[in-house]
Amino acid sequence: MRLAHLWLTDFRCYEQAEIEVGPGMTVLAGGNASGKTSILEAVGWLARMSSFRGAPDVALVRAGAERAFVRAEVEGDGPRRTVEAEITAAGRNRVLVNHKPLPRSRDVLGTLRVTVFSPDDLRLVKGGPSERRTELDDLLVALSPRYDAARSDYERVLRHRNAWLKSWSRNDDPATLDVWDDQLTRAGAELVRGRLKLLERLEAPMAKAYADLAGAGAADVAGVYEPGWAPGEVLDASRLDDVAPLLAAALGESRAADLERRISLVGPHRDDWRLTVESREARRYASQGEQRSLALAIRLAGHAVVAEVAGEPPVLLLDDVFSELDDTRSAGLVAHLPAGQALVTTAGQLPVGLPTERVVWITGGRVGT
Repeated sequence: MRLAHLWLTDFRCYEQAEIEVGPGMTVLAGGNASGKTSILEAVGWLARMSSFRGAPDVALVRAGAERAFVRAEVEGDGPRRTVEAEITAAGRNRVLVNHKPLPRSRDVLGTLRVTVFSPDDLRLVKGGPSERRTELDDLLVALSPRYDAARSDYERVLRHRNAWLKSWSRNDDPATLDVWDDQLTRAGAELVRGRLKLLERLEAPMAKAYADLAGAGAADVAGVYEPGWAPGEVLDASRLDDVAPLLAAALGESRAADLERRISLVGPHRDDWRLTVESREARRYASQGEQRSLALAIRLAGHAVVAEVAGEPPVLLLDDVFSELDDTRSAGLVAHLPAGQALVTTAGQLPVGLPTERVVWITGGRVGT
């Protein structure tokens, strides 16, 4: 699977743009705020149906326009496919594959897969639990699009449950929550089981990637799933059958507190993936260098797992990553970048040894060569 051609219309700063992408490494070079990252963002949107920068769809539409268009040709083992997206400033987006509309946007998931590296990746280690939950769930969707439905189902049920709690009065029967608790348990258990199986797959490649990047004497790194609704329990892929009963029991025990606080206090939406370096919490005790190496290791491990399960590597999107790394870590990343197609943005010099196939110059929202 690789990206062959990309067209943009009214996307971010681009009125019109067209880029031919080679099978190896394409470098997008230009000054700051020239539009380099927006190209990666467009590719990422086609793969994930959302911005990897966390921007709402309205921000992707060029000022003065009502909608943006992103179109790509994707090559794989079979015939070349065309993927088109119409992103609206207000209203429902539309996605087509080979010029045929899809009933649901999520049906395009898996047509193109990407792994994103950016300076913001440090938030995977330094940020709060929501950053790490999002990373795990995004990887799950890349592995199997059915997890997008699982995540959406859980979020939908959680919204309804919270809305009922917010409007609850003493005259309402608390037993009404039984319905929402049952649905939340089923949707939440599926999501948690997926996370646990994923973490088992990530463990070895993450440790290896960290050692490769950090070099000799690298510290031991690990990650443990921490379900706030099962304190004292150690959940991993060996205990998948325990997830639903434990979650159901936790919801029952938390009911009085939920009614008092008028919000769902327990569930997978509050879980964490606790990362450690030498058995100490990486978020609080690791050095800046260790945290950067760990963030890169997470990305490399995720890429390796998706490539193994999907049978083909995702497209690498590296957004100005090398500007944030010292020479040692830059050299380590260059040496251990996975084979396959990559798009790299830079406003300066790239590390020695980066296997550049093609350079595309970006200036003020315009694509040159």
